[in-house]
Amino acid sequence: MSINLLDYDLHGLTELCAGLGEKPFRARQLLRWIHQRGESDVTRMTDLAKPLRERLAQLAAVRAPGIMSESTAADGTRKWLLSVGAGNGIEAVFIPEVSRSTLCISSQVGCALECSFCATGRQGFNRNLTTGEIVGQLWLASKALSQARDAQASGRERIITNVVMMGMGEPLANFDNLVAALRIMLDDHAYGLSRRRVTVSTAGMVPGIDRLRAACPVALAVSLHAPNDTLRDVLVPINRKYPLKELMAACRRYVDAAPVQDADTAVSRAPDDPARKWQREGAPRACISFEYVMLDRVNDRVEHARELIELTRDVPCKFNLIPFNPFPDSGYQRSAPEQIRAFQETLMSAGLIATVRKTRGEDIDGACGQLAGQVVDRTRRRLRREAEEAA
Repeated sequence: MSINLLDYDLHGLTELCAGLGEKPFRARQLLRWIHQRGESDVTRMTDLAKPLRERLAQLAAVRAPGIMSESTAADGTRKWLLSVGAGNGIEAVFIPEVSRSTLCISSQVGCALECSFCATGRQGFNRNLTTGEIVGQLWLASKALSQARDAQASGRERIITNVVMMGMGEPLANFDNLVAALRIMLDDHAYGLSRRRVTVSTAGMVPGIDRLRAACPVALAVSLHAPNDTLRDVLVPINRKYPLKELMAACRRYVDAAPVQDADTAVSRAPDDPARKWQREGAPRACISFEYVMLDRVNDRVEHARELIELTRDVPCKFNLIPFNPFPDSGYQRSAPEQIRAFQETLMSAGLIATVRKTRGEDIDGACGQLAGQVVDRTRRRLRREAEEAA
């Protein structure tokens, strides 16, 4: 099978072109054709020399996941179910807002972490997505939204301004493919997104947080969901391996200024090097976003909020409170609005930033925690759970 050009960041395309006897600027041209123009046919990349186009057509292609279905919610949220082969499907969600437009994309087929309140975790796990499958979601959505905008006389539909790795899967469990995809998203010859506008979410994989800090420090969101180890062990089982004390220490390291190795030159940059632009005031590593799903009578008491204040006292952070989005047989209920409000006010009274996420796309199962896709489960988790429930 021919290679997939979506799997290659600038460094990879430069090496590919060098192997064909081409100069590095050809890699930049390829990135622009593929990601800025959405071109999938190398023979139509007209500023490449014809012999190069012919060679590329023989050995490479642009292969994004195929669209299995698409749905649009009443609030304008759009969800795609995308085929990644062998009966597996992943989901990506586009969320339009007044000041920005966000694409939520997946990193794995299913998820192995089994967070108890998440529909994805109930589906089991099949495999990691490739770099091309990760960035292919952005490629497909950008192309679809551009076509829709161009078809409208008003041209009001916005192109994607933010990407959040908050879809199916644990991004840091697919580290190498994730980082390659992030580099494509940030590259000015591809999507040119700011580090502030690309967010990686993790359930708390401490070694991965440290690796991301060194390799590609974008905005970081941590799925916290509990203020103590006893409760978090139940809601987010990976906490048993990386408890809150270790997680908070990793969060502090992530926002601390420290020399970071440049991925392209392997040169360690000093803290005052202007090339380390992400360490400006207010840049992505200035604070951690803690995601906290509000579960009725589970983690939503004012006492829990007070525990959170103590837990995060030494971590520059903000809280994103997420009303629970129900799915079949979840076993949880959404906290009452007044309880969420009391929880938020408790955090804010301690000087913390605490916002309540507006639920979007709930009518198409596109809201936070509802993404399930289509997973051929290699873990047999669903079969075990069904057997336990029948016993």
